[in-house]
Amino acid sequence: MHPVLETYAPDGFGLWPVAEIESFGWLPLSGELSPAEVGTAMMRIASCNDIDPDGDRPRRPAAALDSFLHGLLTLDNLFAAGGLRVTDHSTGVTFLPGCCDGLEDWRDWYQFVDDDSLLGFGHDPVSPVAERFGDTVRLTVNAEQSDSPVIELSVAELRHLLTGAERDLADFLALAADWSSRHLPGHCAAVTAALARVLDLPTPAMPPEP
Repeated sequence: MHPVLETYAPDGFGLWPVAEIESFGWLPLSGELSPAEVGTAMMRIASCNDIDPDGDRPRRPAAALDSFLHGLLTLDNLFAAGGLRVTDHSTGVTFLPGCCDGLEDWRDWYQFVDDDSLLGFGHDPVSPVAERFGDTVRLTVNAEQSDSPVIELSVAELRHLLTGAERDLADFLALAADWSSRHLPGHCAAVTAALARVLDLPTPAMPPEP
């Protein structure tokens, strides 16, 4: 199980260095990313929240960087396209995040394990679903298909995987905080705090300014 971010090719993006990636791929988040991959992740998370202000939100700044980060720094409810990906290496079956449960909702998995309830991640045409049957968890890749591939694992295994996924997210957050201090020195504290909210993790100690 790995936390992943849905990505797209960064055509024409020039606010900071990013990695060359394919459109509609998945970027695993961890403490092992290169600086350019962290830049790609930060670009994608900021773009998910790049929404024009309304209501009581401040007006969008004119400067390109400030404008791009404005939603990330001012929205109450932040979003990141992605989630937790589970792969059964013995069968090659992969359970991917759906459209209705973003990376910011990853802790829903803990509630699912504790409450013994169904957890849905999307809707037609692709509806990933997690179900618990006693001590067994069944992950259905697409509940819209009667013959959909499934992954089965124990509740204990899932708890272990969740611990690893949370560690990956915490390591990524620490890496991103350091990245922000180098590439967004004027926004480091605010961006790191916003990213911690997206990932539903405590805000790490701020690295020293370069």
